[in-house]
Amino acid sequence: MTVNIPQLRAFLAVVDAGGFSAAAAELGMSQSAVSHAVASLERELTAPLLVRATPVRTTALGERVLPHARIALSATRSVEQIAADATETMAGTVRLAVTPTVGQGLVPDLLRHWREDQPRITVRLFEGDSAEVSVWLQDGTADAAVLIDPPPGPGTQLTVDCYRALLPRDHPLADEPLVDVRDLEDDPFLISPNGCEARIRAIHSLAGLSFTPTHRVRDLATLISMVQAGLGVTILSEISRPLIPADLILLPLTPRTSRRLVLTGPQARPWHPAVRTLAESAADHLALSPRPPRRAGSPTATVT
Repeated sequence: MTVNIPQLRAFLAVVDAGGFSAAAAELGMSQSAVSHAVASLERELTAPLLVRATPVRTTALGERVLPHARIALSATRSVEQIAADATETMAGTVRLAVTPTVGQGLVPDLLRHWREDQPRITVRLFEGDSAEVSVWLQDGTADAAVLIDPPPGPGTQLTVDCYRALLPRDHPLADEPLVDVRDLEDDPFLISPNGCEARIRAIHSLAGLSFTPTHRVRDLATLISMVQAGLGVTILSEISRPLIPADLILLPLTPRTSRRLVLTGPQARPWHPAVRTLAESAADHLALSPRPPRRAGSPTATVT
C-alpha cells in the first residue's frame, strides 16, 4: 500500500470545501486531477472514503481516516517550516477563521499588509460564529483563527475591543459623550445571540439590571436595520464601526467591558508553517502603525 501526501491533501480539500469543484479551486488544480487523486487513495485503501453527493460527505472509513490525514499534512507542514527557516522564505496557503465582525472590521487592513509583506502566502477566509471558529481551528478545518479572549498561550493580540451603545442619531442620548446602560433601560433592547451575549449580560449585571431583550436576531445586518427602523437599541463592539450606517452612532458605554482579539494557531497540534510568519508580520504591522488620538474608552491595539 502506498499513500502519498498529494492524495491526502486532495481528500482533505474535498471534505473541507464540500465538493470536488470547490476543492480544485482551493488547490489550484483541475477538478479531474483532484478526482483522480482521491480515487487513487480509495484504491490504495480498497474502500470508498467519500459519498459523492451535494455536499460531499465522508463514509465511515473516511471519517476514521480524516484526523490521521490532518496529522500527516500537519507534519508535512512542519518539515516545510524547517526548510523555510533554513532558506528564510515562506509560502503557502493559510485558512483563517474569523467571525463576521472581525472579518469586516479588522481583517481587511491585515490582508492588505500581508499581501505587501508576505506576497508568497495566500490567506483564505472562513467566516462563522465564535463557536464555529473555535471548532474549525480545533479540528483542522482552519489553520489559524482570530479568537475572542482565548486562554493564555502563543498568539498575537490584535486589539482590545471595547463595547459600545448603538443608537439612532435622533435618540435623546445620541449627543452624550458616554452612555450609561442604565439610561437605556426603557428602550427595547435587541440582541444577536452570538459570542457577545455573555459579555452584554455581564454589562447589565454590573449595572444591577436584569437582561430581558425584546428581540433576538441572528443576523447582524438585520439587527442594525432594526435599530435604524427605531425598533430598539443594542450594544456592539468597536470593530463593528465599519458596518454602522450614517444614521446610527456608536457611543462609549459604561460599565466598561472589552474583549481581546488574538490571532493564533491550534493548541493541540503544530501550527501551519506560514501562520507564525503571519502572526509575526501582524505584530510588526501593529507596532509600527500610527495610532489615532484616543477617544474616551477607545480600544488600544497591543501585541503579545
